[in-house]
Amino acid sequence: MTARSEAASAWRETLPSVRGKLVLDEPLAPYTWFRVGGAADVLFIPADADDLAAFLKALPDSVPVTVLGVGSNVIVRDGGVEGVVVRLAGRPFAGITAEGDTITVGAGALDAMVAKASAKAGLAGLEFYAGIPGTIGGALVMNAGCYGSETKDVLLSAWGLTRSGERVDYARADFGYSYRHSQAPADIIWIEATYHGTPDDPEAVSARIAEITARRETTQPIREKTGGSTFKNPPGHSSWKLVDDAGWRGRLHRVTGGGAMFSALHSNFMINPGEATAADIEGLGEIVRAEVQSKLGVNLEWEIKRIGRPS
Repeated sequence: MTARSEAASAWRETLPSVRGKLVLDEPLAPYTWFRVGGAADVLFIPADADDLAAFLKALPDSVPVTVLGVGSNVIVRDGGVEGVVVRLAGRPFAGITAEGDTITVGAGALDAMVAKASAKAGLAGLEFYAGIPGTIGGALVMNAGCYGSETKDVLLSAWGLTRSGERVDYARADFGYSYRHSQAPADIIWIEATYHGTPDDPEAVSARIAEITARRETTQPIREKTGGSTFKNPPGHSSWKLVDDAGWRGRLHRVTGGGAMFSALHSNFMINPGEATAADIEGLGEIVRAEVQSKLGVNLEWEIKRIGRPS
């Protein structure tokens, strides 16, 4: 047994009691869109917010906690993830309720489902969520947006749990949002958010959502093993154009496994064409970042989150 696994087993032997599901050494690849990566030391799927709060309060402070949504914008490294990975799954975390010109949603709700629910409620302004392949929790963390709109444009408030299991409430201004960034503490696990919409005809809102969905299907490799937009757009530049100009559209590159590539359809989307490892995918991203810097003098920043240990 390695020193790491011995340390892991020590705290895992005294895990707090839960009503949800606790699994040791759970492979995380099936939970991500790239379908790569190692195992979580512990995977916790809480029964509800109270279950999660009690678990966090009882878990030793030394144990790292990582939140994983639907894995649409993340690379889990091949060595797996240290500590506890929390996944907010199921109805307790995915509720959607519209009232007047507001809509309140669980952090585990799919962005696209929130867009559709807003249309049904006759609320405009959240249509852009139909183009984002993630959950509301991730949208809150990164000020997710597309097609000219961002989370900060429609968010009213949100609440979550700190690493110690205490509830915190945030108004939109408290997030300190900027492009794909929030100043809120990174260890908050968001539970629920409330948005403001503009009353509109449900059919008109649905039509705009259909346009966004159709555009996404024709311009992005959504049926591939992908992670969405790889890099943020640098000021004055489009990341896809920089990847293009560096000559990486559609080129396969191998680091340790079957190789990864930037999509021929959209060159800011990396894809796993078959048997890539996380090292293949992250390694390709770093190579392209270096070449764009050296050839074009522009620094590309990751939009995809990378978590865990290298193999």
